[in-house]
Amino acid sequence: MIPWLLIPLRDVIAGLSVFRYITFRAAMAAATAMLLSLALGPWVIRTLSRLKMGQYIREEGVKSHQAKAGTPTMGGILILLSILVSTVLWCDLKSIGIWVALLSLLGFGAVGAIDDAKKLLRKQNLGITTWQKMALLTLVTLLVAYLVLHFNLRGTDTSQLSVPFFKKFRPDVGIFLVPWIWLVMVGTSNGVNLSDGLDGLAIGGTLVVAVTFAILAYTVGHVKIAAYLNVPYVPGGAELSVFMGAMTGASLGFLWFNAHPAEVFMGDTGSLGLGGALATVAIMIKQELLLVIAGGLFVLEAVSVILQVGSYKLRGGKRIFRMAPFHHHLELGGLKETKVVIRLWITAIVCSILALSSLKLR
Repeated sequence: MIPWLLIPLRDVIAGLSVFRYITFRAAMAAATAMLLSLALGPWVIRTLSRLKMGQYIREEGVKSHQAKAGTPTMGGILILLSILVSTVLWCDLKSIGIWVALLSLLGFGAVGAIDDAKKLLRKQNLGITTWQKMALLTLVTLLVAYLVLHFNLRGTDTSQLSVPFFKKFRPDVGIFLVPWIWLVMVGTSNGVNLSDGLDGLAIGGTLVVAVTFAILAYTVGHVKIAAYLNVPYVPGGAELSVFMGAMTGASLGFLWFNAHPAEVFMGDTGSLGLGGALATVAIMIKQELLLVIAGGLFVLEAVSVILQVGSYKLRGGKRIFRMAPFHHHLELGGLKETKVVIRLWITAIVCSILALSSLKLR
């Protein structure tokens, strides 16, 4: 919106032409989202506290976490609002991809909000049923998939996948593209959700992945850079780096309040919304497989739960980990919460560096 208002005046006021550049607008979107988070954070926390939106901590969980009971939750509202406002202010409003990314963010966030509200009403850690949640997430996913395909937001060779570290190997999923989109979106959102168990862990991991995909979006949307790095060129993909910049800034601002000891939790409102939006951007720029690498932290957490449940059912109650997700396994092994979080942040950074390195190692 701001560029749309100011660019016509570039011939009258010197310097306004800078608003045309995506890199500048992505940086401004990040700064705006961060400042909005910092400015609105105290008010959001007070409001959630006044409405008694306190987190319920299950008794069978890590005992040290019982002290966190009553901490305001549904703080994801702050994240989603900051991203929405910043994106609308700094993006090209003609970009269909931006609106699809926002739809995913708000759609998945709404499902999370319903789940959070149900938990608060019941005053226990039981929201909507798994089947209800999956049905709602599937509805949003199908709408996103329709828009992506209808507006050809993946560029040419729509059903082909870009494989990291390989120049010419691009498998075609064909008729399984929609199930693939569903798997990426639902899997990513649940991966972020499972990571949201320690102060600052999920939002810190999201911050790292958001920076990574801001770079990737700009790369695939720049015809010369995409050709040089031999990655699929996606027309209009670079504009999504503005959206990812906004997510980066909002994550950084929320981390200010969510760092240990957390003053607020994002809840499913934030984790599902962020996960769905990350997946949507990855789908539109055809870098879903790089999301598996860059989001290695989320994959680790999700796989640990799958292995734990599978082992328990197939091996007569035997467990692989002390507790799943994996961050609880580390906690019960004697590590302090802050050390677990920082070490997993380091893991996330290493995964993102590996993902970016794959662009050159082809």
